[in-house]
Amino acid sequence: MPSDQSSAAAAPGSRPSLGPLFDPRAIAVYGASSDPTKIGGRPLDFLKSSGFDGPLYPINPKAAQIQGLPSFGKLAAVPGPADLAIVAVPAPAVLPALEDCAASGVRGAVVLSSGFAEVGGEGTAWQAGITALARRSGMRVVGPNCMGLINVRRRLLGTFTPSAAGFGLVPGRISLVSQSGAFGGYCLSLIRQRGLGLNLWITTGNQSDVDFADCVEHFARDDATQVIVGYLEAATDRQRLFDALALARERGKRVVVMKVGRSEAGAQAAASHTASLAGSDAVYDGVFRQFGVQRARSIDELFDIAYAAASPAPLPRGRRVGLLTVSGGVGALMADVADEVGLDVAPMPEDAQRRLKEKLPFCGPRNPVDMTAQLVNDLSLFESNFQIMLEEGGYDSIIAFLSSVGQVSTLSTALLEQLTAVLRRFPDRTVIMSTLASPEVRKLYEAAGVTLFDEPTRAVRAVAALVAFGQRRVTVAPPPLPAGALPPPARAVNEVDAKAVLASAGIPVVRERVAAGADDAVRAAAEIGWPVVLKIASADIAHKSEIGGVIVGLRDEAELREAHATLLERARTKAPGAKVDGVVVAQMAERGVETVLGVARDPVFGAVIMFGLGGVFVEAFKDVAFRVAPFGIDTARAMIDEVKGRVLLEGVRGKPPADVDALAAAIAALSVYAARHADAIDSIDINPLLVLPRGSGVLALDALIVPAAGA
Repeated sequence: MPSDQSSAAAAPGSRPSLGPLFDPRAIAVYGASSDPTKIGGRPLDFLKSSGFDGPLYPINPKAAQIQGLPSFGKLAAVPGPADLAIVAVPAPAVLPALEDCAASGVRGAVVLSSGFAEVGGEGTAWQAGITALARRSGMRVVGPNCMGLINVRRRLLGTFTPSAAGFGLVPGRISLVSQSGAFGGYCLSLIRQRGLGLNLWITTGNQSDVDFADCVEHFARDDATQVIVGYLEAATDRQRLFDALALARERGKRVVVMKVGRSEAGAQAAASHTASLAGSDAVYDGVFRQFGVQRARSIDELFDIAYAAASPAPLPRGRRVGLLTVSGGVGALMADVADEVGLDVAPMPEDAQRRLKEKLPFCGPRNPVDMTAQLVNDLSLFESNFQIMLEEGGYDSIIAFLSSVGQVSTLSTALLEQLTAVLRRFPDRTVIMSTLASPEVRKLYEAAGVTLFDEPTRAVRAVAALVAFGQRRVTVAPPPLPAGALPPPARAVNEVDAKAVLASAGIPVVRERVAAGADDAVRAAAEIGWPVVLKIASADIAHKSEIGGVIVGLRDEAELREAHATLLERARTKAPGAKVDGVVVAQMAERGVETVLGVARDPVFGAVIMFGLGGVFVEAFKDVAFRVAPFGIDTARAMIDEVKGRVLLEGVRGKPPADVDALAAAIAALSVYAARHADAIDSIDINPLLVLPRGSGVLALDALIVPAAGA
């Protein structure tokens, strides 16, 4: 059985390093042009003007000199070795150029040229040739149809995007990979505009060789990278992506990804609740949560999180956040957003509130703590409020909103002196400031290690991401598969047979059996014990409740015989084509919380597990969580905690708390079974899985197994 992907930390495969791409000693430019505005001219112009510290070799047999440098007909003629080649020649000439590179010992190539798989026809064959050459030679190839790469510290601009013109990039701790060249170029402009520190930048294009996972893995191993920013359209290799993300988590990297492209592959399967909910995008959400990746829903959020995560400030120890403000209205707005993103806006202790009132009688001391505009008259309120909130409130992080104070240099300088004293006293706390600031003030604060946002709710969302990054959990291995676990059925079976398979895999089920007729049903009820539930037994009726195929609470023989006749009549009239095996006689389970547990087969990630609450209403509420199988109890508990309806498991209106331990064990057990038999299962529904009071376990009341086609 494969190990838990969420805890895997092995190096992703044995492909050669991307080091030669990002850290070459010398660069050759195929198709180099004397015109710096052309695709073949821009990289050479950028490399010269930015001050790349190694030799540059234009490769173009039509010119003796290009942009003031000697030009060569082929790489073999250059006076020294080249580690990296930038290729900007017409598509038919790309493969010969790469073969020339491989023959000359080049270890990395960036193919800017287009006209490959993205246009089809001959281009697809040419791209296949690039892939074969890369695998055969060990040369790492970026592209084709990409915008290249950048290493800011080496002043290496191996790109033609206009966003790189003039360089203007500040070395920093953020590295970015984008599957889209245009998006990558746009992000580069935003990075410059925001003044963010950048380390490495790459666009992967058609991914003939180097793909998104390769870049994440390289960034994870790079000591100069603290934050990995990614733009992902689709994963191409599940296991390598998992390994790369696991490595990034193990090495403490903070990964934030924008994933676009919503797919409905597999979401129209009418027989399975799980399959109908398991759209590709929902599964990606689960994958990101599984590996501690923050998913950004907008470009602003992508870079807000990256900016905050690249800060030298410590990550919050927990979710408890203090809000300090000069505006009660903005404080309320921040509190609303904090609650929305799962932060704990806990009130200040009563004694601390009293002390705040003593300092400023008309302040709001609860949390948010409102200093009011009086701050401008008494700057000492700033430091004293911080001290009380951190010392007595015990907040893990504080977000301070100061309106437009950051546009007044004298005020900002005085407040920074106070804030610096606070940070020295509480070096383990996270402090984020929100104020409209002049460029000079922003530079001053950031040089002191203070993260500064213009808009306060964006600061709140960034803190929520930092809290998530700080929750580094030790993953638990998946449980073993029971020795007697049965294989999945090769054809559709009724619910009793489906539950027998699940019981063998470690999922507790109700006592029940199929009865051929009314007399047999009466005998079965006597064996199981009254009261009982009666259900139609048919592999052709996936959702029995939709035809009235379930009758509960039968207390004696007379009620059972009447119910038996009713069920058969409903089956004849409402599902006339269904083959009926008889009726299921099942124990009447005690009251509990109805949940749904299932398996779906994702085209990229394989077997995925769904958990939700709501029984028959699960598709209406869509309050579900997904993870890729297999995984351990800790991941199962995280799934339970994500579901908004989880409060029902805690006991409401006098009901006892549910057996969450048994629920987590059942989820983990199903994940192991699904992973072992991923190729044989299209979907599984356990609906409902009844969670009994604490200490009483769980019971699968109904189940459906849909075998994979051709399994």
